[in-house]
Amino acid sequence: MKKLLLFTFFYCSLLSFANGQVTLSATERKISDNLCGCIGKVDLEKITDKPSAEKVFVDCFSKEFNLVIQLAEEKSIQISDQPAMRKLGEEVGKNLFKDNCQPFIALSMKMAQGTNTGSMTGTSEGTLKRIDTKDFNYFVITDNTNNEKSFIWLRQFPGSEGFMADTKKFTNKKVKLSWQEIEVYIPSAKNYYKIKEVVGVEVL
Repeated sequence: MKKLLLFTFFYCSLLSFANGQVTLSATERKISDNLCGCIGKVDLEKITDKPSAEKVFVDCFSKEFNLVIQLAEEKSIQISDQPAMRKLGEEVGKNLFKDNCQPFIALSMKMAQGTNTGSMTGTSEGTLKRIDTKDFNYFVITDNTNNEKSFIWLRQFPGSEGFMADTKKFTNKKVKLSWQEIEVYIPSAKNYYKIKEVVGVEVL
């Protein structure tokens, strides 16, 4: 039951976002502050995939389980009443967004990664030929047959700062790129396309 409630709250909080001010009860405030503080202690730069992001949230949320039960009692909600508990979970998620809890917002973006059906992750090895700078940066590597492959650099990943400072020192180095497939809208083509986004780079 405990695990079911944790994941119910987790998924509902992801789907909940509302603007505006909110007045929280003492219990709601404590839950929100504790969750935000717990997530804020995690080095989110090291969280590069959805399962890891989900684990961070569930681990933090599990520490507040007793407070959640207390909040349910204050609102006269029975634990067995799943629709009501689901609504309560939505409120917890909204409170974190309304409080502008930056660690939770950042974690939510990572939890949303890979939610599209058919999303894929993988690795590719080759020789780094260059980093193209266009509308975004692209890692361009060549394989054993000298074919070029391009991977978009959209967001920060562990060690990305090193590639921002001096890209030439990595030219012609053997690298292993970790990537995830995402679907994006290309305005010039007026259509959606799947591209591979870099989430990690290892120099071999």
